[in-house]
Amino acid sequence: MEIKAQDVKKLREKTGAGMLDCKKALQEADGDFDKAAKHLKELGLAAAAKRSGRATNEGRVFTKITEKRAIALELACETDFVARNSDFIKLGNKLIDTILENNLDSVNDELNQIVTDTVSVIKENISISRFRIMDLSADETAVDYIHGEGAIGVIVKLKSDDPAALGQEEVKNFAFDTALHIAAFNPLYLSMDKVDETYRKEQEELFAKQVETMDKPDKVKEGIIQGKLKKHLAEICLLEQGFVKEEKKSVKKVMEEVGKSAGASLTISDYIYFRVGDA
Repeated sequence: MEIKAQDVKKLREKTGAGMLDCKKALQEADGDFDKAAKHLKELGLAAAAKRSGRATNEGRVFTKITEKRAIALELACETDFVARNSDFIKLGNKLIDTILENNLDSVNDELNQIVTDTVSVIKENISISRFRIMDLSADETAVDYIHGEGAIGVIVKLKSDDPAALGQEEVKNFAFDTALHIAAFNPLYLSMDKVDETYRKEQEELFAKQVETMDKPDKVKEGIIQGKLKKHLAEICLLEQGFVKEEKKSVKKVMEEVGKSAGASLTISDYIYFRVGDA
């Protein structure tokens, strides 16, 4: 039977499948629109299953901040070309909205189905690598930063004893600059008291081996070990690192100065750093 171009177009708009695939589906369904759409979906599911084993080393990080929550999501794909595809970007944003709307805390069948529907259009393996949500209270705000084409995504959560101060321009600028800082230096921990105890002990043992052959009293050796440890932790903890725009001052020091100027006490209470491929 003759398949009208307007029907092919209508099916394409509904399913996102290619023009030729839509025409073929309509032909096989004898013009039955719903049957053709179902056939295309089945083909998409089959194609997605075939592609599921392919490596997904590329991708994009998506972020969104609402009044009460902030979310970062990493979506993986096979090529950097697809990571820039408009359908892929729409998918990432749709996933984030779905997660927030349904208050999800892990990947479920609904999210997987949304991904599968896009795989049938893009024809490349796509998967949700990870996502994380931060809750925001009335005395907190969050700022996000996406580097380049989504290779790195950062969210910083800032708290103030005076919520009104969070709206001041200098405070917002500090929060954004901190997000830039995190994107550039990727601190492993927020502060020294957040460092994993196992990691701390491993580093301490490493520095102990470095000084064990020194011809110095044990007390002096211990001082050297602790000095090395303190310096190392300062390099990997956000609050102790030299601020990206004022390297001679720590992030903590700049935060204190900005807070004083704004008439409030500021605290960086949490942050998210996602880089494509790290999950």
